[in-house]
Order: sequence, then structure tokens, then C-alpha cells
Amino acid sequence: MRNKILFIVCVSVISLFLSYNISAQEKTYFDSPFGVGGGFIASWTFPNIQPVNDQLKAFGTPELGKSGYFSSGGAGFVYIGFVPGLRIGGIGFGGATTESKMSNSFKRQAKLTSAFGGVSVEYTLPIVRRVGISIGLILGGGNTTLEFYRYKDSYSWDQLWSEIKDSTSTTNFGRKLSNDYFVVAPTVNIDIPFYRLVAVRLGATYAMHFGNNWKLDNEQDVYNVPTATAKGQLYLNAGIFLGFFSY
Repeated sequence: MRNKILFIVCVSVISLFLSYNISAQEKTYFDSPFGVGGGFIASWTFPNIQPVNDQLKAFGTPELGKSGYFSSGGAGFVYIGFVPGLRIGGIGFGGATTESKMSNSFKRQAKLTSAFGGVSVEYTLPIVRRVGISIGLILGGGNTTLEFYRYKDSYSWDQLWSEIKDSTSTTNFGRKLSNDYFVVAPTVNIDIPFYRLVAVRLGATYAMHFGNNWKLDNEQDVYNVPTATAKGQLYLNAGIFLGFFSY
């Protein structure tokens, strides 16, 4: 819920910016934008994994992604001339965050890794000169991996294999869960070009995940996973693009 509220706030701020520019330009419309380019995107990511964090309280590590975490990747797009203002492209990025805590000679560690990619379809609003303000949708797929470990700082080779062969040993353990899903992600972006060859992007994306098919370790099915587990993430993006941009 917090992530959705942040996304709505971002959209509202951009809407106010649009209203200001519309008034300033007295609804002056101009030729459709054109551009083609690609570049690097950095993102501060807010996951929605509360069911996991509820369990981590008993496990003994801090919550994962409570203040967000860093993701990065790339994107590209091209305007298609036969539909003014419409651009298509692709995007993909991911990141990870880890929390750990030492207790009673054992290190407890939790890790979240998430990535997604897809095809982007955006429409650039024809009401602001020199800046491309676009709304759109990303359709694609993604993966979220959760890892949990409890172990001592050091191991001997013999101790390692002794634990592997001992079916009753639970002192040290590791678990890895993964989930593949479809992604539908509304997005809003502001592209600010410099000298037509470089553009800076600011934007927000909320990636909604559709799929709850979790696998454990060696592809064993995990049942009764709460549907709220890793159901979506909010991305606050900034990037730099190279190409040709005319707004």
C-alpha cells in the first residue's frame, strides 16, 4: 500500500507540472516529438514483501528493503512516425539487498534479488515544448529470489561433508526460493534533452507481478505462499540516454 501511495504522489506531482505548462503555453500544440536512443537507468526500489519481513522478525535479521534498495539496468526506444507521439522500446534492470546479523556465534542472513524486463509502449504528451513527458506501460516478465542462511563464520572441509551426510543436522542451513511471473508496469517519465544528442530521464514505475509459483532449492514446489509475497515493486528512476531527441 505504501508503494502505491508513493507512485500516486509521483503521478500527482507530474500532473501539476503538466497543468502549469499547459497554462503557460495557453494550449499551444506543436508537431509530434521524434527521437531514438538508449541508455543507463538507476533506480531506488521499494519492494512489497511484508509477509517475508514478518517472518524475518523471528529469524533474527532486519527487514529486507524497508528503506528501498538500488537497482540498475538499461532501456531504449524509438518513435514510430505513423502514430504521432507513440514510442516503443525495451527495458530491463534488477538489483539485490541483503540483511545480516550475528547471534550466538551464528551469522543469519537474508537476501532479496529481483529483476524484470519487457517491451515498453509510451505516449508523449504533445503539450510541452523541449521536454518529453510520457505515460505508458511495460509488459514482460520477471523473477524474485529469496535466500536465507544460518551458519558459523568458518568451516572445515570435513565438517561441511559431515553435515551434508547427516540427515538430522539442522545447525547450519540455507534455503533459496524463487518465483517467475508476468509483469504489467504503468510508468511515467520526463525526458530532458541537451543539444538533441543527450537526454536525462526522471520517472516512476510500479511493476505489478502476476504469478505465485514459488520453487525451493532444486525446483521443489512451495505451497500456500501468501499472494502478497513479492507482488509488486515501486521504482523511482533516473537515467541518461544517448541518441537523437526532438521534443
